[in-house]
Amino acid sequence: MRTNFPVPVPPARRDDVQHEVHPPKVELFDLAAMTNTDPKGFTRRVQEYRETEYGLYMSRPVVGHRRIAHFESLLLPAAGLRVSRWRPRRGVDLGHDFYIDVVDATDGPVWRTVDLYLDVLVRTGRDLRVEDSDELLAALRAGLVDLSTAQRAMERAYAVVEGVSRAGYDVDSWLAVHGIAAPWETP
Repeated sequence: MRTNFPVPVPPARRDDVQHEVHPPKVELFDLAAMTNTDPKGFTRRVQEYRETEYGLYMSRPVVGHRRIAHFESLLLPAAGLRVSRWRPRRGVDLGHDFYIDVVDATDGPVWRTVDLYLDVLVRTGRDLRVEDSDELLAALRAGLVDLSTAQRAMERAYAVVEGVSRAGYDVDSWLAVHGIAAPWETP
């Protein structure tokens, strides 16, 4: 017997558009220079970097963005994740509280992430959604990533979905299960 259960679907991001196939995006985190260089090559000043036993915390204002005022990220190289929390501008609903990128991350004086396309967006206490699986598959078809990279990305995304769901869609609780204290400055 088949039963149809209503499945709540989180809202899609408002700026959702079709993206062309692109190679994995690389981002740099230069601790000595106190800068963050995004995949497009824009370098921005960082307010704070903090190295911890499990990764790197970054906090910086977002100047000139119409929706985002402040940006915090926690790079977790062992897990292959970047957990971010964005503070929106007044009156803006970003549609998520946490944005978790599946990445390959390396540490050093200049930390580096290679984005593996998949993202998990979490609304605290409510739900989550996985985005950009179409981008991962397009990159795989185009030979921009190999099968083992795509599999690694999917396994990490599924582990996030399972862990955050079990934690009641609470990213801070999920981090705590792994012995990671929530580093966020924003309320």
